[in-house]
Amino acid sequence: MSTQRLWLRCEQKEFERRSALTPTTAKKLIDAGFQISVERDEQRIFDDAEFEAVGCTLVDNNSWPTAPTDVPIIGLKELPVSQEPIPHTHVQFAHCYKRQAGWSSILARFYKGGGTLYDLEFLTDATGRRVAAFGYHAGFAGAAAGALAFAAQRSEKKLGRLEPYENETAMIESVKNALGGNANGVKALVIGALGRCGRGAVDLFRKIGLAEDDILKWDMAETAKGGPFQEILDVDIFVNCIYLSSSIPPFLDNNQIIAAGQDRRLSVVVDVSCDTTNPFNPIPIYSINTTFSEPTVPVDLGQDLPLLSVISIDHLPTLLPREASEQFSKDLLPSLLELPRRRTAKVWTDAEKLFHEKQKEAAEAEGL
Repeated sequence: MSTQRLWLRCEQKEFERRSALTPTTAKKLIDAGFQISVERDEQRIFDDAEFEAVGCTLVDNNSWPTAPTDVPIIGLKELPVSQEPIPHTHVQFAHCYKRQAGWSSILARFYKGGGTLYDLEFLTDATGRRVAAFGYHAGFAGAAAGALAFAAQRSEKKLGRLEPYENETAMIESVKNALGGNANGVKALVIGALGRCGRGAVDLFRKIGLAEDDILKWDMAETAKGGPFQEILDVDIFVNCIYLSSSIPPFLDNNQIIAAGQDRRLSVVVDVSCDTTNPFNPIPIYSINTTFSEPTVPVDLGQDLPLLSVISIDHLPTLLPREASEQFSKDLLPSLLELPRRRTAKVWTDAEKLFHEKQKEAAEAEGL
């Protein structure tokens, strides 16, 4: 069998420090016979030397377009917007299968170039469960950002630039300090609490000191009656962690918030799910993704009402880049080991079938 090559590209999204491969998983792939090229990347949480030390070949930053087209390119976040055809096979999160903004033009690039997309969000096992996800760390980091925003607003300030933490302990201590060392009385509601993302949010709230009774844990049973929900307005921080797959009634909306007037307790909404441009977004009170440099956006309520801020950062796990990368890459590893057999391995054939279905829809939408 010929050697399986794999090319780890740099991440070009600002502040993105995570990596689809880590030195640990790269070594396991090399031990299994892979040949791995790693683009130099000063932004990545892992030093280039860490990859070189386990046998990876370092190549120039953002040089993947010059790689042989039979070498799969692996990364995390979406590629920069372009009309350039893509002839390569890419393994990444593309954020285009649920008709998000620009979805058809993204897929059209693969159509025009003859490339293939294996979207990491849709790599699933035999039971239909995702083989790897950043959900836990997304929820954990999202809850931390929400608590930091709440602490700032309580002091009549705006949350400033967020910086990645070296580890979980440093993050927890930072949030505790922002809250004055005491989270007593802070109340939070997590929707999607039984999933990976929701469990992460709940764990963060516990670790910074919220009382168990002050962490409302909702899932499908609690939301089955359909929103909007008054209960959301009665907490300090609301964290949305659901996986949205179809249209549902909104969890809250501007009319509900305005009607509550001065009696509203809610200060911060963290939309970890971040379906900002999805037509089914269940939190239709904002319209932009926020960033690490500008983490919050105020909800336009049109009146002299208490401030309500939204955090809608679409790569929250990069606040804990090393731990999040290690966990994700470890979970992805068994599927990557099947990459040489991607023409027959179900995790890859299912993902390729879905790609062709979505690509066909995009070609029709683009008139190709």
